[in-house]
Amino acid sequence: MAARKINPILKLVLELGPIVLFFVGYVRLKDQVFTIAGTDYSGFIVVTAAFIPILLVSTAVLWVLTGHLSKMQVVTAVLVVVFGGLSIAFNDERFFKVKPTIIYALFAGTLGFGLMRGQSYLKYVMEEVVPLQPEGWMILTRRVALFFAGLMVANEVIWRSFSTDAWVNFKTFGLPLATMAFFMAQGKLFSAYALEEDARSDT
Repeated sequence: MAARKINPILKLVLELGPIVLFFVGYVRLKDQVFTIAGTDYSGFIVVTAAFIPILLVSTAVLWVLTGHLSKMQVVTAVLVVVFGGLSIAFNDERFFKVKPTIIYALFAGTLGFGLMRGQSYLKYVMEEVVPLQPEGWMILTRRVALFFAGLMVANEVIWRSFSTDAWVNFKTFGLPLATMAFFMAQGKLFSAYALEEDARSDT
């Protein structure tokens, strides 16, 4: 079933709103310690606990309004619950920090597996948004797989080598900006391998 169209600004708010709220919450609470049931929790853990339901509600609203969720959105929501839950259960922020690494490793590995089989799994996710010729899909898929692998490495380096402030800034601003810049840089590929109007109508 095709996704229903919604206001693009509303869609952007639902997709990026939870991340922005996480950042705002972290900035406000990062230096505080909360004692709950006799256990001390840092502001980071408390904000993580709040982030999980916010993301789930936002994802649910997006699904109700559009009738569709991408596999990336579903996997992200599941991993947020799993690794956010582990951070809360063990009172250890490292579980949540490693989540992006797992996400990007899964996506890079899945796309790489498809490429080894001579297929573009990316096509199944983005075909309606970016109609491309088969060769274009293979090139784009290779680039996206490498991009995800790069983000995986970057997340590992930043959370292991820098402060929590640096990691939160990277997650909130670095990842979205890097993704936007990457796809903007693919403009020539999109133009060179775009499907002609006749070919689109035949598919």
